[in-house]
Amino acid sequence: MAQTKRKRRSTKHRGNAAGQVEARGRTSRAETGGPQQRGKPGERFDKPPEWRSAMNRAAIAAIIFGALSLFLLKQDPLPAAGMTAAVFCFYVPLGYYTDKFIYERRVRKKQEEKAKGK
Repeated sequence: MAQTKRKRRSTKHRGNAAGQVEARGRTSRAETGGPQQRGKPGERFDKPPEWRSAMNRAAIAAIIFGALSLFLLKQDPLPAAGMTAAVFCFYVPLGYYTDKFIYERRVRKKQEEKAKGK
């Protein structure tokens, strides 16, 4: 007599190697930072600018600039390092004062809307 090729049904509870029985569904840790914990997208811009964040962005931009000047423009390492340092020193205050301008404009706009709403 021929057997049917039915798929085996999974049981509701499965034991793992340690003998623990886990329920069906998600068994790992719950997610952290879901939509209810995340802020609004614009709240990031409500914080005043920091020199540290400006330096981080300037460092990333300077590293990219240095890599491009070394590999694409085929510069010698010493002049490329000098230009990378100059770019970093130029980008730090530029990034900070740009962030400061945007932050102050945003604060002014919120104050105007608050005054207009009253």
